[in-house]
Amino acid sequence: MLIACTLNAVRSPMAAAMLRHIAGHRLFVESAGVRAGQLDPLAAVAMEEVGLEIVNHRPQSFEELEDTSFDLVITLSPEAQHRAVELTRTTATRVEYWPTLDPTAVEGTREQRLAAYRGVRDQLMLRLKARFQAPTPADT
Repeated sequence: MLIACTLNAVRSPMAAAMLRHIAGHRLFVESAGVRAGQLDPLAAVAMEEVGLEIVNHRPQSFEELEDTSFDLVITLSPEAQHRAVELTRTTATRVEYWPTLDPTAVEGTREQRLAAYRGVRDQLMLRLKARFQAPTPADT
């Protein structure tokens, strides 16, 4: 599965790390951007707060993907949605659009900006758990 956003520097690496944590080895998870940016340090801080590390993530673009045979692509920005539809138009790949705030657009103090990253992280975590978390024996 592929998770994509605009620069593969904030939203998609955060979501990919959380999904790897949630799904373990049940899913192969990759992330990409329409363009490759540089990992945003505040994204790394927000993820470290919940025990997940993305500091070694190397942002990549759709064109840099070694394999494009995904069953599902989740896009987090309009640009990524358009690129994913283009990429998958001749395949049976499902594409889901999850509009997600770009926290880099939030201005203010470091703490105010970091709060925006935390909000995105928490929103994505809730949605990923609802969509991908395996049921526990108590749930069945």
